[in-house]
Amino acid sequence: MNDNLSIALAQLNPTVGDVEGNLVLALRAREIAAAQGADAVLFSELFLCGYPPEDLLLSAGFQDSVMSAARRLAEHTAEQGPALLIGLCWREGVHLYNAVALMDEGDIQALRYKVHLPNYGVFDEARLFTPGPLPGPVSLRGVPVGVPVCEDIWHEDVVECLSETGASMLLVANGSPFETGKEDARLSHAVARVVESGLPLVYVNQVGGQDELVFDGDSFVLNADRSLAMRLPCWRDEVVTSQWRRIDNVWRCNAGECIERPESLEDVYRALVLGLRDYVDKNGFAGVLLGLSGGIDSALCAVLAVDALGCERVRCVRLPSRYTSMESMEDAEKVARALNVRLDDINIEDAVGEVAAALGNDFKKDVTAENIQSRLRGVLLMALSNDTGFLLLTTGNKSELSTGYATLYGDMNGGFNPIKDIYKTQVFALARWRNNYAGNDFHGPAGEVIDERILVKPPSAELRADQKDTDTLPPYEMLDGILRCLVEDDMPVSEIVDQGYEENTTRRIENLLLASEYKRRQSAPGVKISARNFGRDRRYPITNRFRSSDSGGSSR
Repeated sequence: MNDNLSIALAQLNPTVGDVEGNLVLALRAREIAAAQGADAVLFSELFLCGYPPEDLLLSAGFQDSVMSAARRLAEHTAEQGPALLIGLCWREGVHLYNAVALMDEGDIQALRYKVHLPNYGVFDEARLFTPGPLPGPVSLRGVPVGVPVCEDIWHEDVVECLSETGASMLLVANGSPFETGKEDARLSHAVARVVESGLPLVYVNQVGGQDELVFDGDSFVLNADRSLAMRLPCWRDEVVTSQWRRIDNVWRCNAGECIERPESLEDVYRALVLGLRDYVDKNGFAGVLLGLSGGIDSALCAVLAVDALGCERVRCVRLPSRYTSMESMEDAEKVARALNVRLDDINIEDAVGEVAAALGNDFKKDVTAENIQSRLRGVLLMALSNDTGFLLLTTGNKSELSTGYATLYGDMNGGFNPIKDIYKTQVFALARWRNNYAGNDFHGPAGEVIDERILVKPPSAELRADQKDTDTLPPYEMLDGILRCLVEDDMPVSEIVDQGYEENTTRRIENLLLASEYKRRQSAPGVKISARNFGRDRRYPITNRFRSSDSGGSSR
């Protein structure tokens, strides 16, 4: 057995369905790793087909494409350079597996199949894949290594089997989406497997956005004594080679750079930027446009868009009515000027009058009239989107979507929502964080980009005279606290009241939450950052008369 081994961690950004593009990405990574002297490159889960491929996996043509690309990729390893350990789907007879292939010397030398198929939250693998048998190690340049796949290290049996059958280290391919606080769970599970097996562990996770999901990378290496030998930066493509030496029959990784994670607000902000950028670029949009109202939500979305894409790919539009204040017009202009983006004006007042005249005197003049304004803005913005090829961003936050404080076919119009999973109080916190950020790694300018007046003025939809959000909703600090209990924790009203919230208010918010499901079902996708976002995690029926108070106790 060799006493020295070099393993490159390929923390990269594959694209679902772009099999040929992912193959090229793998070959480029192999070239970089070869220049670093690597013996092998470890890629992330299902790298070759992109993760998660969802029901693309049901297509035999797609399966054939991936397997054909895998065989061609393996042929490249006949050339001098590192072996490849790469994630892909693999079909054997009628069974489809979530697999990792060892490619070396021009051939696919071994395949290992994922044993534990997650079927919770955003994961839906049990209906797509066949679980593999408990695996033994594969021989990587003469070294027996275990290659558990992602969820396999969240359980004891796979690593136990690998340890008992002679593996000397664990090389783990992962497709682990970002959510706030998840990094601690990942690391703790990895440490537990190291402690139980006595084996060092290499953890490689992908980076990038895929629809609502965003992947943070955060790949790392643990030695057998649980010490952290390397940690790659989050939110960035990296190919970094780890150097290993066998001493007293135990493999140890030389100490490398360990990059600390950003603090929580920066982590979330970077998730939003990357998720937006990849959604726009991977789907081939020229840029984005949005209505810039002078409020905090659209201001933050404009900043995120410029940070992700650059000012030349962002277009903003003011759509004032009689209820739009001069202050809001000025605030929108200040944001546009700070970001150096194009800002156009379309006054909707005449169009509002024409719609009202067409409806006649019988239509209600209150909420209906408010929604007409919002829907006219939606129609106009979608027309501009069609005309320019720019993706329309919708800018409603999670607090509004939770309570239905949004207009279907109005301000909910759009193809993507960067802040869909961000509560209103988080919107303010992220805006303040961005104003204080002095780095130069975003496309947008450093420092203050959202005027202080936007941060301190009471939020308003400005659809009627002197309107404030608090006319309809509790203060956002209270509202968001109740919503976190209802959405993230699925708590019944009685338990929320026990935490100090007023009962009638809590019941009203629960009713709004459940009654608004039909709106959310029609909402644009947006970056997932919480454990329970709308759409992928929290999936409630639209037709639903149950309320937590109906059970007479806990609804858990």
